[in-house]
Amino acid sequence: MIRFDLPGGRFNHRAAGVVVHDGFVLLHRLEKDDFWSLPGGRVELMEPSHVTVVREFAEELGVEVRVDRMLWVVENFFEFEGVPYHETSFLYKVDLTDERHPLLDKERVHHGIEPDLNLLYKWFPVDRLERERFYPSFLRTEMQELPAAIQYVVHRDIEDNEDARP
Repeated sequence: MIRFDLPGGRFNHRAAGVVVHDGFVLLHRLEKDDFWSLPGGRVELMEPSHVTVVREFAEELGVEVRVDRMLWVVENFFEFEGVPYHETSFLYKVDLTDERHPLLDKERVHHGIEPDLNLLYKWFPVDRLERERFYPSFLRTEMQELPAAIQYVVHRDIEDNEDARP
């Protein structure tokens, strides 16, 4: 995975999927955390980022996804657990290949299948994301209408000096 520490902070390279279904978006978080983010993970060295998204959904949920297109390239600056981060993220629109998969049940919280991670997955109404602790925070409003072309975003997610994790 592409993540390394330097004096003054940590660099992280991430890819994630935007799954929108019937006006809801799928988000995930570690059980111990109090914020949500898009499902995905760190890019492996020599791995194209769209492949990372497919791999992460398979590893964490046991579900097959189809990458539709890239939506955002994001440079996000934030702090998490007292560490300054410079994160680059490639965010893709993805679709589940099985329209009857149990993951599509929007009434319950789903659990990831990776044994070493306690990941939770939940569907949120896209039009109410501004009320959620969801990172990167610019997506709380930008998810209302997915961009027609790739957008490059530089964003700072520092909330009143409290740790914020996109």
